[in-house]
Amino acid sequence: MLTSLPTLARWSRAIAALAGLTLLAGCDYNFWRMDGHQSTIVVDGPVARDQLHVFYVTCWVTLVIFILVGGVLAYATVKFKARSEADEHAEPPPQGHGNPLVELGLIGGSVLALVVIAIPTLNAIWTTHDVPEAQRANAYEITATGYQWWFRFEYASEQASVDANIKMPLVTGNELVIPAGRPVRIHLRTVDVIHSLWVPKLAGKVDMIPNRANFLWLQADKPGYFWGQCAEYCGDSHAVMRFRVIALGPREFNDWLDQQLQTARTVAPAPDSNRARPQFAALRSFRQNETGITAKFDVNPLEAWREKQAPEKDEDPALVAQGRALFSSKACITCHTVRGHVGAGISGPDLTHFGSRTMLAAGLLENNREQLRRWIKDPGAVKPGNKMAKGYVDNKIVISTEEEVALAAYLESLK
Repeated sequence: MLTSLPTLARWSRAIAALAGLTLLAGCDYNFWRMDGHQSTIVVDGPVARDQLHVFYVTCWVTLVIFILVGGVLAYATVKFKARSEADEHAEPPPQGHGNPLVELGLIGGSVLALVVIAIPTLNAIWTTHDVPEAQRANAYEITATGYQWWFRFEYASEQASVDANIKMPLVTGNELVIPAGRPVRIHLRTVDVIHSLWVPKLAGKVDMIPNRANFLWLQADKPGYFWGQCAEYCGDSHAVMRFRVIALGPREFNDWLDQQLQTARTVAPAPDSNRARPQFAALRSFRQNETGITAKFDVNPLEAWREKQAPEKDEDPALVAQGRALFSSKACITCHTVRGHVGAGISGPDLTHFGSRTMLAAGLLENNREQLRRWIKDPGAVKPGNKMAKGYVDNKIVISTEEEVALAAYLESLK
């Protein structure tokens, strides 16, 4: 005997409710807290806070609309439900078509809802477009340029040393260090396709468009470490085109600037030996898409960044020197620059103070020896389609285990 449609409907609702409860029970607690690394709900700056306010207002207005419409629908469903077979064939109740009061009420309610949403929206458009006039003179200026697939940050007002006689604007890659509590105006550029700069906890997305000047501003309320990424599809590795923003207090920011303006650090040769200590361990195999960030790093990333500013412990000067020589012989200098050492490349990130950064591969991997060797060994497996992997193929570059270790030691020494 076939089950009746009402019975099937009741069973379907019960199964759906049970599935929903099971899904809720299995969800990660952090998801429901909504305070992840790229949360737009837990914000730390005035621009993101204004944008969050617009979101909340919109949510409340639409919630009221949902309750009203849902309430009327529920009332009509219960009141006019057919309770017997005779009701199913009864004449429909009187219809309300053309009721001026109802129609005017719906129009007025719709206009009111739009006005309630429009007022904070227009205010946010005005305040988030550019640094408020009262703070404009104090704004710190930085230029961000998008590449496939990394970000270049230029501090045009800071002149960094190349040698004793030459200076150039300070340039960093994939880690944007800013002064906390101070507005930062970021000029947006791109050298290839459209990219989009997005730091969810500090500001919304703004596009980097070829041949068009654009900008955004943001401000961090206090020192912190923030996740950002490209928010406009830009090619094979768009999903892994990431960066970090590190906000520092005034004194710490000035100390960082002083250190960055210097030429690359040179490790003094060991007085007793010019031979590198044996340490050529084989690199373990990595699973496809294996994460490159340790759980320890996530506990306090700002503190991890501070620890990276100090020289590596137990450095091997001979190994570092070997890596420095390989950096030239393996053609790394054609794409990268290490001010004061070698290279004048601009198609890849400036590596002058690479060792002081917490991340590599555009914010994808933690900057430690293992992940650095992973990147050097096979950049194409980490970030498909990147120019470094193409350079290996075009120039027939092969790097042995010993050379991986030496290159990693040299790059980590660049503080």
